Amino acid sequence: MKIRKLFKFEGAHIVRNCSSEHCKYNIHGHSYQVEVFLSSNKLDKGYMVVDFILLDKIKEFIVGFDHSYSLWDKEEKEFKDFIYKYNKRVAEIPVSPSAEGYALMFFYATEKILENTRFKNGEGEIKLSAVRVHETATGYAEVSEEDRHMMDFTLDDIRFSPGIQEEWKDLGWWQNLKDDKPFENPEVELNLPY
Repeated sequence: MKIRKLFKFEGAHIVRNCSSEHCKYNIHGHSYQVEVFLSSNKLDKGYMVVDFILLDKIKEFIVGFDHSYSLWDKEEKEFKDFIYKYNKRVAEIPVSPSAEGYALMFFYATEKILENTRFKNGEGEIKLSAVRVHETATGYAEVSEEDRHMMDFTLDDIRFSPGIQEEWKDLGWWQNLKDDKPFENPEVELNLPY
């Protein structure tokens, strides 16, 4: 069975090296929608693939880009210094912040989060099927398992400014993920109506 969870963020970027003069030379923004598609071979005790509340780390990651500047780590030092000087929320990323680049990065990070989450409500084998990033109302990029060969980066290559990190509910979650420390969910007690 498959499920889909939608996340949203407002973000700014420049997409260097693209064909459009407007996109490659100007800071601009979009209202993004990120769809995460999960599948499982069985349902949990509540007849769900996974309770959406347990996807809080995925939400934390994606919301880190909300009202943030996505800075490609290949930018010149002078431009990076300018962005950090005048912006509190900066996500420095190892991909160009195109819809395709975001989709690759969100797939990679989501998969790592799922691998490090300990589900304890009888969930089956939860797998990430795809991530779809809508940059506009008319276009999106979608990444699935077959695109993994394009992911030539690690979690260490994704850096969040202090202005983003200070808003996290769990300040250590990102470092714990990079250190492969599991996210423990509570055991679920059966609460039958009889």
